[in-house]
Amino acid sequence: MMKKSIFFVALIFTLFSFSTVQAKTYRISVSQFVEHPALNSVLQGFQDAIRDLGLKVDYRVHNAQANMGTAGQIAQQMLGENPDLILAIATPTAQTAAQALKKAPSHMQVPLLFSAVTDPKSAGLVRSWERPGKNITGVSDMLPIAKHMDMLEEFLPKLKKLGVIYNSGEANSKILIKMIKEEASKRGFRVVSATVSKSSEVYQAAKSLVGRADAVYIPTDNTVISALESAIKVGIQNKLPVFAADVASVPRGVVAAMGFDYYKHGYQTGVMAKKILEGANPATTPVETQKELQLHINLTYAAKMGVTIPKSLLAKANKVIK
Repeated sequence: MMKKSIFFVALIFTLFSFSTVQAKTYRISVSQFVEHPALNSVLQGFQDAIRDLGLKVDYRVHNAQANMGTAGQIAQQMLGENPDLILAIATPTAQTAAQALKKAPSHMQVPLLFSAVTDPKSAGLVRSWERPGKNITGVSDMLPIAKHMDMLEEFLPKLKKLGVIYNSGEANSKILIKMIKEEASKRGFRVVSATVSKSSEVYQAAKSLVGRADAVYIPTDNTVISALESAIKVGIQNKLPVFAADVASVPRGVVAAMGFDYYKHGYQTGVMAKKILEGANPATTPVETQKELQLHINLTYAAKMGVTIPKSLLAKANKVIK
């Protein structure tokens, strides 16, 4: 009888312990640089992955609205929220969060996971892609620029001058413009740059390219993408085709984009978050990338901008918007 009592007590204790572990609620503080469909999709994908993986999470979500000063304030606020993990969506917020953590006392050090960051090494977030070091790792959206230029040349075989609008204050964009210029030089066409410092300048930047460029390419620049409709308006008014690096921009009116599905990008980040929350060391967890590319085409806006879509591209498009 005594043995049975001990057995039942042990069983109840085990079940109680198990339910306690299962019931743990994690706190995740999120800093998103700006509101636009690609970054919104990252957050949604992340949260869906966390849900699908069975984790209970209390989110504290912040948005800097493309303001670096606000991003810095958010970074400090997140540390005060005592999170189990910080998620930084886009390069500027990842940088400000990393800077805040660097200055924080030891008891406030928590894992920092980034998503939608182009080059985490050049941005000063990690020591290397294979062994990030510190307490930071994540998922990069480094673009396959060569494939993007292939797409543009297939759309526009006579391309000689490519306009690119970007924020020279965004580290990710500076890296991309360098890559675009190098690739353009190999192919024999020229890059005409138009820089902005805030979203309200996108319309004038796009107008400055009229007559100076055969087409406009929008990289994964958060400031420009947040005001994408301004560039599209100029494209329609002047029959200047506008292309983008992310497929979330296609329903908004660019002619086409070959890029990542940012929902899947966020989902992949959520899977990584589970590993870290359950004990994986960010310092030795390699930075991941997304391999799968998709081609999306918008027939309506292609017509508005005077572009005839080659049948070869229509045949291999993953999605065609009519």
